Amino acid sequence: MTETVPPGPPISPASQSADADGRVELVPGAFPADSPFANEDLRPVPVSERRWTTYNFAALWISMAHCIPSWTLASGLVALGMDWKQAVFTIALANVIVLLPMLATGHAGPKYGIPFPVLARASFGLRGANVPALIRAAVACGWFGIQTWIGGSGIFALGSKLTGGEWENAGKIAGNPWPLWLCFLLFWAVQIAIIHRGMDFLRRFENWAAPVVIVGAFVLLIWIAVKADGFGALLDQPSKLGWGADFWPVFFPSLMGMIGFWATLSLNIPDFTRFGASQKAQTWGQSLGLPTTMTLFAVLAVLVTSGSEAVYGEPIWDPVALAAKTDNAFGLVFALFIVLIATVSVNIAANVVSPAYDLSNLAPKFITFRTGALITGVIGILIFPWKLISTPEFYIFTWLGVVGGLLGTVAGILIADYWIVRRTVLHLADLYTPGGRYWYTNGWNWRAVLAFAVGGVLAVGGSYSNVDAKGAKLGPFPVDGLVPFLKPLADYGWAVGLASSLVLYVALMAPTQRAEQAERAERAGRNGPGGGIERGKRTGGAA
Repeated sequence: MTETVPPGPPISPASQSADADGRVELVPGAFPADSPFANEDLRPVPVSERRWTTYNFAALWISMAHCIPSWTLASGLVALGMDWKQAVFTIALANVIVLLPMLATGHAGPKYGIPFPVLARASFGLRGANVPALIRAAVACGWFGIQTWIGGSGIFALGSKLTGGEWENAGKIAGNPWPLWLCFLLFWAVQIAIIHRGMDFLRRFENWAAPVVIVGAFVLLIWIAVKADGFGALLDQPSKLGWGADFWPVFFPSLMGMIGFWATLSLNIPDFTRFGASQKAQTWGQSLGLPTTMTLFAVLAVLVTSGSEAVYGEPIWDPVALAAKTDNAFGLVFALFIVLIATVSVNIAANVVSPAYDLSNLAPKFITFRTGALITGVIGILIFPWKLISTPEFYIFTWLGVVGGLLGTVAGILIADYWIVRRTVLHLADLYTPGGRYWYTNGWNWRAVLAFAVGGVLAVGGSYSNVDAKGAKLGPFPVDGLVPFLKPLADYGWAVGLASSLVLYVALMAPTQRAEQAERAERAGRNGPGGGIERGKRTGGAA
């Protein structure tokens, strides 16, 4: 018996069952509710409750992609010297690339009904899964804080316009007017209240938020087009980098940064797909919702910003600042409503759901989904999010680049384990049971931890900071890189992390994988052609 499949009786064929579409669930009474690794929020979703459709997933992505940071992504790339075509191309390519691991990890959701931290137990072990879960949670807390600050700032800007600038002249706390802090905290409270209602309420909220935000974006486009009588000079602005030797050193780290924008969701997408009615629903929903929406939003941002240059003499990339230019009270209220809906829809779905499950996974008997959401909200305030988005260099290269590298490393391990080592076959009860096949060594799979450590060092070990025209450093890392000889890899952090961890994990798991395959073949032989009896015991009819 191998370490991957520790000694003990085989799983009863009645512990889990599969329907005609291959969706697997535990039979009544099979869920080990008394396990220290189980609670109601982490248990597999029953097949009868997996009812998210293609529209639900597409609406989820439309709502998440249509946010202020997505709008300003192109501005960060233009600020680095790209023209608008290069910026849109970079964003579009990044989202096509990140869709692939999104679909690969999302597959386990509709099939088994399990969230990301439970899926991670198959590769990292029941205890080891807390490593990727807490990394993902930390990143989500950072993103939650950033989005909440941006949303609160948008409310403040538009509210100040409505009050004739009185808010901007109010007394200051820590360098900012006190109404800004109030908007930030109120916006925070609204989001926590919504997520407290649960995932089904979130699904309904995303369903109607998606078309509302799309309408808002096109209203802004029509408004600026009418005022501009054209779209200005920005569309004719040549690239400062060209397509030669100066372009590629900026393109690749920017591409990795754009991938890093949604690399978080490529890990925890099972948190949503676990409610999927079918594989078709999550595959088509994500494919129609993510790359198309992000590309369209980038084009809209460029067109609107170019129009603002024609009207106001300078490009205004921030949609809130642009909306604040109007003197129409109805227009300001409408813009305020759109900002609220857009930011709430992305922030709750992308940055509260995941850490709520991840923190629950840390101590299932003490931390529920709702408690995890509240902890996320508190941490999101404490990380000083206004510092994380201070400059394009820090935001794209430091924050998104490093985050993408680490999360790419985790994604490589999850994909390798689920698709190559397990061949998509999981045993649900053992994902919650100490001593089961995913217990490894005291709940830790040292192979996954080693693959993560090596992949992480290769992905982000060479992280470096650029310098400005005066030679001043623009980021927190050494100019020569944390580990100088790894600096050439830093521009490809997400890809390096994913590829290296995937290959290393498969290599480390090969001996146990071969032993398990040999054991299955031996048992199949003892049970006659097809090995149906033993196969049923091993898979519970779910293979």
